[in-house]
Amino acid sequence: MEFDEAIAAGDPCVEASASAAPQDIVTIIVCSSCRDATGTDARPRPGEVLASATRAQNSASDVRVEEVECLGNCKRRLSAALTKPGAWSYVFGDLRPEAAGDLVAGAQLFHTSTDGLLPWRGRPDSLKRGLVARIPPLALFKDKT
Repeated sequence: MEFDEAIAAGDPCVEASASAAPQDIVTIIVCSSCRDATGTDARPRPGEVLASATRAQNSASDVRVEEVECLGNCKRRLSAALTKPGAWSYVFGDLRPEAAGDLVAGAQLFHTSTDGLLPWRGRPDSLKRGLVARIPPLALFKDKT
């Protein structure tokens, strides 16, 4: 199913991104439910702090910041991801609330990428050592049966 068809069909996987502008927008996804090492339910949670700080540091119109309840990376808590349509997606863990600037810098670097990959050179250290997964774009498998 093509992206436009999926939107028209009300596919919940793409519905949230249907309002996204151009295909070159990078989305920073922050796990807002990430807790600290003690596991306390105290609010704001470190994930919420990271999301707010990332939003505050982002002034680029080609980068947006979204929150999700859980990225399922609890053992390497304080998790975030960088996504870009048609490109590889990156999941990071072991982040600190102070990593907001790194996420924004990484997103801006990703935005300038022409090959769909987040360049290693210039990537903030927290996004080098915190890499959990690199996920291929779904279009890579589109024509395979």
